[in-house]
Amino acid sequence: MVMMKEISNAELNVLNVLWQKSPISASEVVALLAQSNDWHEKTVKTLLNRLVKKQAIGFEKQGRSYLYHPLIDQSDYQLKESESFIERLFSGRVAPLVAGFARENKLSAKDVEELQQLIDTWQEENKS
Repeated sequence: MVMMKEISNAELNVLNVLWQKSPISASEVVALLAQSNDWHEKTVKTLLNRLVKKQAIGFEKQGRSYLYHPLIDQSDYQLKESESFIERLFSGRVAPLVAGFARENKLSAKDVEELQQLIDTWQEENKS
């Protein structure tokens, strides 16, 4: 994974668009973000430039426009951010996070099933 600087929430909105569809022009990013944000075109272009400088996205010139694409994988980014979050809030322990969701009934039956499968797989792989 490419080492990167912190990604702001606004930059993450742009990156999410690129993970969904790329390569994509700045005007297409603006149009897609206009559906959920009230950002001016200049704001989006500024965010694209910041992400390029942070090496989170790249671009290719095509005619008079630029086509942007992510340089980092979404799952890699999610893992990095999850680990950072768990380290900061739970001293690196996952159990208190999951227990909190369980206590508040925020886990669906599907969540519990997926967690059980992960635990079963982990136990199988880590038998001594």
